[in-house]
Amino acid sequence: MSTFVKIKAIKTSLSTSENKLADFILKSSNTIRELSSQELANVVGVSQSSVVKFTQKLGYKGYPAFKLAVIDALNSETVETKLHGKITLTDSLEQIAEKMLNSKMSVLNETKNLNEQQSFEHAVELIKSAKRIIICGLGGSALVGKDFGYKLQKLGMAANADADSHAQLAYVTTFTKDDLVFAISESGLTREIVEITTQAKKNHCQIISLTKYGKNPISDNAAVKLYSVAEEESIRLSSILARTAQEFVIDILFIAITQSSRQGRKFLEKISKVVSEFKQGN
Repeated sequence: MSTFVKIKAIKTSLSTSENKLADFILKSSNTIRELSSQELANVVGVSQSSVVKFTQKLGYKGYPAFKLAVIDALNSETVETKLHGKITLTDSLEQIAEKMLNSKMSVLNETKNLNEQQSFEHAVELIKSAKRIIICGLGGSALVGKDFGYKLQKLGMAANADADSHAQLAYVTTFTKDDLVFAISESGLTREIVEITTQAKKNHCQIISLTKYGKNPISDNAAVKLYSVAEEESIRLSSILARTAQEFVIDILFIAITQSSRQGRKFLEKISKVVSEFKQGN
């Protein structure tokens, strides 16, 4: 996972001194090659301990490991698609379409880079082996969860994606170690979803989370942590991009499960045949 992607993903949760470090590293990343932790602290205007804590917050043991990761990211960095300006009230439909396309491409790329292959593989195995599955989320996340539930049902899996959080909590109370909770929350802080995953953990259920990158109550409860990205100042656009990123993760899981499940593919073929025959009959 690129160090720069990590920094951008947790930037909104950083302290003032950590934000200074983040801004400097993102804007002057090549400079890190030549700086010690004390020199970086002096340049940015923070303490050396702040530098060390910042690197540890990103998951590194210390500054040397962080510096190597930055150098590695610089060496392998590709040209990223950027959002060319914000969508404004005066934009034409063509401009809106172009900006939205670039924005979604950027979000999809960063979401891909945030997630490790091992996490996807582990999630696929947990989903395939679960006796019962509940997919929980509120608002836009509930819509994504409902879509995922339909997809899993097509593979013959007992997946429930009820949008009522009280019904979800009641249902998960009956779960055991053989069951799975798939929790979707853009922020990772949604109170109802925190409560559902907490109850699931008490029941020793398997839990997969899909949240923003970084430490949060929902991912803390999960055995497998998946991440989505939606960085945008506009709340309305942020919601659109959040669903785009979440749906991307869901679709990767669905295709991976389909590839590895012969029984699931048989169910899909049967469904396709039944629906096709029904349409021909009309």
